[in-house]
Amino acid sequence: MTELNSRFITSLVLLLLAYLSTLHLFILFLILIFCLYEILFEFNFILKKIYKNCNHIKIYISFIFILFFITFTIVEIFSIFALNKVNDKLLLFLIISICISTDIGGFTFGKILKGKKLTRISPNKTYSGLIGSYILSYITSVYLFKNYFTFYEIILFTIIFSTISQIGDLFISFLKRKANIKDTGKVLPGHGGILDRLDGIIFTIPIGLIFFYFYA
Repeated sequence: MTELNSRFITSLVLLLLAYLSTLHLFILFLILIFCLYEILFEFNFILKKIYKNCNHIKIYISFIFILFFITFTIVEIFSIFALNKVNDKLLLFLIISICISTDIGGFTFGKILKGKKLTRISPNKTYSGLIGSYILSYITSVYLFKNYFTFYEIILFTIIFSTISQIGDLFISFLKRKANIKDTGKVLPGHGGILDRLDGIIFTIPIGLIFFYFYA
């Protein structure tokens, strides 16, 4: 099976699991626990690669910070569904849709238009991909959420959350470059690790929800 086929099949399975998790709280709980474990495992793997010749105190401090950050995100997501917070669900879906559109837009526009590289941190990132991320995120947000937010709000949310998602993506790429690894794991055939797929989302969700708390 080619890598493209593996990516496609894995993507379908992930979409199915994501859909089922919105219908059944227990499935959501299992998925979140698995993601928590795998994300922490992959971060630990990266940190050990980066700090292999340094004092282990750096690993512990970094891991504790990551543990708090990821645990907060997981608990917040579960509470939104467990307590059926309708408005928060809408905001969560908005954030996730922007992150996914950012990823797809950046990949598609970058592959088709190519052009100048954005940064040495991630050689696959281009300025055309950067613009494509914003364009597709905006189009998706308008199509899905035009009845819930104003035109100006959608522009604001797209710029903020797409930017955070891309920064998160670049941050994980930076860590992988420092650790001298291609993928954060092998749990997702054709994609790599959980961090390889959720790098933008895990940063954007907590920051986005905090933003909405003050925005409201």
